Amino acid sequence: MVRPDQQPQFQPDKANDQTQIQLSESHQTEDHSQVELQNQSESQTTDQTPTSTVQILAVVSLTVRLATWISLLVSLIILASNTATIKGVYREVKIWFNDIYAYRYMMSAIVIGFAYTCVQVSLEIYQLSMGKRLMTRMSNGLPNIIFYGDKFLLSLLATGVGAAFGATFDLKKNLDELDDFLESIRDPLISQLRSKLDNFFNMAYVSAGFLLIAFLSSIASSIISSLALQKK
Repeated sequence: MVRPDQQPQFQPDKANDQTQIQLSESHQTEDHSQVELQNQSESQTTDQTPTSTVQILAVVSLTVRLATWISLLVSLIILASNTATIKGVYREVKIWFNDIYAYRYMMSAIVIGFAYTCVQVSLEIYQLSMGKRLMTRMSNGLPNIIFYGDKFLLSLLATGVGAAFGATFDLKKNLDELDDFLESIRDPLISQLRSKLDNFFNMAYVSAGFLLIAFLSSIASSIISSLALQKK
């Protein structure tokens, strides 16, 4: 028989195994905690980066749309108030922008663009006040509407600018040719009205110039809406 003092002692080995298991579990717990902290930091970084980019994009978009809004407003005021009074032998004739079809189209483009830009400026101000872009929180339909709306506005303003400059250039050229012809036959009819008509067409040029500025700023708005649709 084996004496009690000669029995193999396995209890220390079991204690060592338990200690190693506890240490391994503690290491695993620390590893998991480190992974969780790393994931949290990465998620915070991921959340912060798009937010800052979106805010910068919203500020730039609002600035560009405000430039478009101001340019359209100035162009509208100048064109609507542009008149020329011609005194004839028997009566006075007052010329308005609506007497010329190209200026009518120009006014229509300005009014539609101004109304659309007012809506867009309101949306941009709301987005900045909420701290997030509206299109990232709503359905996918809104970015598409803004995208195609900007393209429509861009085409409308482009045709308005072309019609305004083209009509004004042709009318002034025809007026100059008619004046030269009447002077050659010693008829001072157009020469007496030349200064008033020149002032009328020059103011139309100024209105068209502000419309051109609105067109250029709408190009920037169209690019921004395209970028926002790609990042959606």
